[in-house]
Amino acid sequence: MTQHKQVSVRALHISDESEWRRLWTGYLEYYEAKVSEEVYASSFARLLGDDPRDFNGMLAVLDGTPVGLVHYLFHRHGWKVENVCYLQDLYADPSVRGIGIGRALIEAVYAKADAAGAPSVYWLTQDFNHSARKLYDKVGQLTPFIKYQRP
Repeated sequence: MTQHKQVSVRALHISDESEWRRLWTGYLEYYEAKVSEEVYASSFARLLGDDPRDFNGMLAVLDGTPVGLVHYLFHRHGWKVENVCYLQDLYADPSVRGIGIGRALIEAVYAKADAAGAPSVYWLTQDFNHSARKLYDKVGQLTPFIKYQRP
């Protein structure tokens, strides 16, 4: 087993574009999704922007190399006074799965949400994502909601 330094999670920087793109591409490929170059560019710009309506991004770094990413968003909720936090994208490079990357990223989002006064954090995953769901069952609570969307 390879020994690693401690995983650190930090904000996304403009110099991270190529590593972020590599990781986000891996995430999209897992879900058999593709986006245009325009979406890559606009998403990265928004992640670095200061509009509170835009997503935020963080990277997990191990031994100096980005190995995971998370995108999250604060938004209003009709049943709460405070904002809630939606964790949209979470990805760990397959070569480092099982060593705590996903947990570190989720806990970093929890900390950001707490600091922002938005203690409710939620996310979606596909039912067949069994390996991720093992982690999610430890750090979150499964809800009975089913997602629908406009066709």
